[in-house]
Amino acid sequence: MPYLIDGHNLIGQLPDISLEDPNDEALLAQKLAGFAARTGKRCVVVFDYGLPAGKSRMSTRAVQVVFASQRSSADRVMIERIGKLQDTKDWTVVTSDDEVRDAARRRRMPVLTSTEFAELLKAPPKPVIDAGEAADVYVPPDEVDEWLNLFGDGKS
Repeated sequence: MPYLIDGHNLIGQLPDISLEDPNDEALLAQKLAGFAARTGKRCVVVFDYGLPAGKSRMSTRAVQVVFASQRSSADRVMIERIGKLQDTKDWTVVTSDDEVRDAARRRRMPVLTSTEFAELLKAPPKPVIDAGEAADVYVPPDEVDEWLNLFGDGKS
């Protein structure tokens, strides 16, 4: 399920990227690339007023970065894309803008607020090892010898 994301709206909800950062769009694109790699999901992120307008060179296979023209806005671009999508049930729209959310709902598309999606961007927690459960770290002596022969024992 790909995501259609209001970029600046999402940045405003992230603790580690600020709209004041001169490279905030690139930082979000990197964060989304990590999310896409972790989840296997594709993302289309739309930003306001980029030069030049359209698909950006920041795009990757999994994350398409799009800038609205000077005469448009991310909201307008998203609403236009929502209207043109054929497979609307496969997409999730990420925005906190009421007009964009309404357009998505009219097309029966799942919608997440930027705050909700910001939670998804957090890396999953590392598994906790039960303190009563010992980790399996036993290596047989013959395997240790094999590794020492292969890499040296550090006594040379």
